[in-house]
Amino acid sequence: MSETRRTATPLPEATTALNEGLVWAIRCVPGEKPVALEPEEIAACLAGQPLAGGTGWSWLHFDVVHTLSRAQIDAIPCLPEDVRQVLISSDRGVRLEAEGEIVSGALPAFEEADADDEREVGIWRFAILPDLLITTRRHPVPALGVVYRELQRRQVPPNPARLVDRVLLEFADIARRDLARLEDQLDRTEDVLLTLDRDTDLGRMSAQLGQVRRRSAELRRAVAPVTRILQDEELELPEWAEDDLSDRSHRQIHAALDDLIALQDRARSLQDELTSNQAEETNRRLYIVSVGTTLMLPATFVTGFFGMNTGGMFLSGGAWDTVYAGGICFLIMLGTWIILKLTRML
Repeated sequence: MSETRRTATPLPEATTALNEGLVWAIRCVPGEKPVALEPEEIAACLAGQPLAGGTGWSWLHFDVVHTLSRAQIDAIPCLPEDVRQVLISSDRGVRLEAEGEIVSGALPAFEEADADDEREVGIWRFAILPDLLITTRRHPVPALGVVYRELQRRQVPPNPARLVDRVLLEFADIARRDLARLEDQLDRTEDVLLTLDRDTDLGRMSAQLGQVRRRSAELRRAVAPVTRILQDEELELPEWAEDDLSDRSHRQIHAALDDLIALQDRARSLQDELTSNQAEETNRRLYIVSVGTTLMLPATFVTGFFGMNTGGMFLSGGAWDTVYAGGICFLIMLGTWIILKLTRML
């Protein structure tokens, strides 16, 4: 079942409108395969009523693109108003809050894309109780689909807080894979810089470094806020979620942030070295132009002198006067070259 498929179970009149944005609604019991919730069970979950059997927990996942869906989520009776606002908000800020037994927040996740460097970072939102997880999103989030497929393979965590932690782990894993790709690209650029020759395309190397720095900055802007909220000492999670939420994922995301900072420092160092090489290449070309201009200066003077339209011009009456003038020009150029060599300017 993909992340974008809706539950096929028809809902009764009380929940028909809510089904407009319902992607899936499942009951999860550790060690068992999740089962789809019946319409009356969905209504009971949203009302905060325990389900028959009393084991496991439920997961309701909503698409909040449509106005009707947001209005229905805003009327869920088992959640306080501020938590409902978190679920339907369009704010792209990252947050994690606890209110009594309810934990809510908005966390980043990578959206679908054809290429790694085109993958945008989106926001998905959640509210968790000991026996209920409600998630919302505006665009498909592949990480939620990955976790959903793991549940289908009977890999069901004991509570919904562990599932949120698993989605964060998936986010950190994708970030580190993207980071590994950037490091490989940076390695190739560094190898070219260390074996720099006159045929090296410095402009192309600068573009590659720019891509690495741009993408690493995007990743850092996505990862750094998560680290900050997970390290917030003022956040007091309920006892049932404290050991499962942000436990494993915190270490992975913090490690990814450290690697990103190291990558950015390395990219800046290579950028400085590339800038130095570009400046050196520019100076070398200017040097060649300056030498050529200096050597041609006497010739310019001689041709200008003999080009004056005046009477009694020196060397203007003989058959070999042009050859003599050219010889004088060459001798002056040779003398200029010798002077530049003696003064070590060449």
